[in-house]
This record gives sequence, structure tokens and C-alpha cells, in this order.
Amino acid sequence: MNENSGKPLNGELELINKYARSRLEENDVYVFSVVLCDNEIDRDFERFSDDALETLKDLFVGVTGISDHNPKTQNQNARIFACVTEKSENKLCSDGKIYRRLCARAYIPKSDGNMEFILSLDSGIKKEVSVGCAVKKRICSVCGEDISRCGHIKGQKYGEKLCYAELREPVDAYEWSFVAVPAQKAAGVIKSCQYGGGSMDVEKKLLGGEELNLTADEVKELAEKFKNLKSDALQGKYYRSRVINDVMTLSAAAMPELSEETIKCITANMNIEQLDELKKAFEKKASRVFPIKPQLFKDRENFKNGNSTYKNI
Repeated sequence: MNENSGKPLNGELELINKYARSRLEENDVYVFSVVLCDNEIDRDFERFSDDALETLKDLFVGVTGISDHNPKTQNQNARIFACVTEKSENKLCSDGKIYRRLCARAYIPKSDGNMEFILSLDSGIKKEVSVGCAVKKRICSVCGEDISRCGHIKGQKYGEKLCYAELREPVDAYEWSFVAVPAQKAAGVIKSCQYGGGSMDVEKKLLGGEELNLTADEVKELAEKFKNLKSDALQGKYYRSRVINDVMTLSAAAMPELSEETIKCITANMNIEQLDELKKAFEKKASRVFPIKPQLFKDRENFKNGNSTYKNI
């Protein structure tokens, strides 16, 4: 091992000692750099917005590093003491955006117990990392709405647009881990956007990023949940399709000057709440253009005027 590797840079020791109970000196710690995450579209078809990376830069300072997202005390092995966002002038994301990444400086206390871990860092064995964080918004790249409600599916293309979720407004950064296979190719990310967690043990395992050793009952429970989700999704697609058909029909009466192709383009990027609102607006306008009248309305008016074809017997 290079004896100069892992030494803190100028001013870093003071930052490190903010987290130490007793004064640490240069030879007491091993310091290294790590890319936590970036703004590239990852394997889960999600990406952090540039603003989200800036927010995470502050949230991750002081956060502990663990192994395999397993939040046990014995799995703690490092701590971040500084973060910075970097922009590349020569590298672009897969969709042409300027590549940005979140980098951190972390430290490990030098001890007999940690020397094997430090060696694995220097040798490149411990390399890939993944972060755990919570965000407020997951925005669909196709329509700009919350992706959990818009009906678009991550990983599919709509015309020339690839559907992915842009993660915005981080509210918590709770850990970062050394893992074997991260979600992001350059760093690796897991994103848990569900507040309060799941009610079932199997959900907690999935959301927590733990190694999945499921029992037979948990597998059955998970299969049933996926079955229900699939059924809900199909019903949602059917309802959306039906509302769009209603809008198309009503638009012909309410706004005949708009072509069918135009209405199709308008409704394609609407969520279900917007479609319902448009349908109600068209219904209201169509009722004014073609007011509903009883079949005998004309005879009733004639009867009032003494011109009715009906006679008393």
C-alpha cells in the first residue's frame, strides 16, 4: 500500500475532527473520494435533477457509510465530511444534457480491524456505491406530471421521448453503501420515495435494499401484491381510454373547429384529473349548443298556444 495514499488534504483534518470525540491526527485516518450519484438516467430509468444534486450536496455531509444498505452498527465503516458537485465540460448524459455528479470526501479510522477494508479500497475491490435518500417529487419526462399518476411507463418510448422519472426536491439523505451492483453505472443509487415505509415485512426488505431472502409465504404475498397492482393498472388504463373517447366525442359537438388529431395531441399528455376536467368542460359547452329537450317539447308548446294536435275526448 502506498504510504502517502489516503492522507487528508490541507484543511480536511479540521472538518474530520468535527465528528470525532477525541482529536484525530493525520496518521489516524484514511481519506478517500467517492462519487455518490449523478444526473444520468440509471438502470431503473430514474435520474436526479441538477437542483437535486445541489441539495444532496448539503444533506450528505456527516452521513455514515455502510455495507449493502444493511443499517446495523457493525456495518458502519466510513463517514462523509465534505461534498461537492462537479460539472463536466467534455461529457454529456445519454440524452445530451451536461453531465453532473455529486462527489464526497470520506474518512475511515486507521485500526487493525479496518486495514483489510482500507486495502480493498486501495486495490479497487471496494468501489461501487449506492445512496439511500428520500425525495418529494418524481416527475415524468414525457408529460411533466407525477409519474405515479400520469399513466406513462418508465423505460418505454412515447414518440421520440423516453419515459423516466426525474427525482426532485430531496428531503433526506440517510445513508450510502458499498454494493456489488448499483443502479447507476457511474456510482449506484437506490431511491426510496415512500414515507413511513410499507406495512409488510417483504415491502420493508424491498424498500430498505436488503438482500432478499424471502420465505415461501413472503413470495406468495409479493406475487399477490404484484397481481393486484397489475389489475389496478389495467383498470386505470381502461378508464383513461374511456375518458379520452368521451372527450373526443364531446369535442366534435363543443368545439368542431378543432381537428381530431389536435384533440389526440392535447389529451396524450394529460393526467386523469385533467382529462376529467376537460370532459366536464366539453359536456357543459355541448349542452349549451345542443340543449336537451323532451321529445314532445314542441307539442307541449303548441298545446299552450291552442294549436295542439291532441284533443280531449
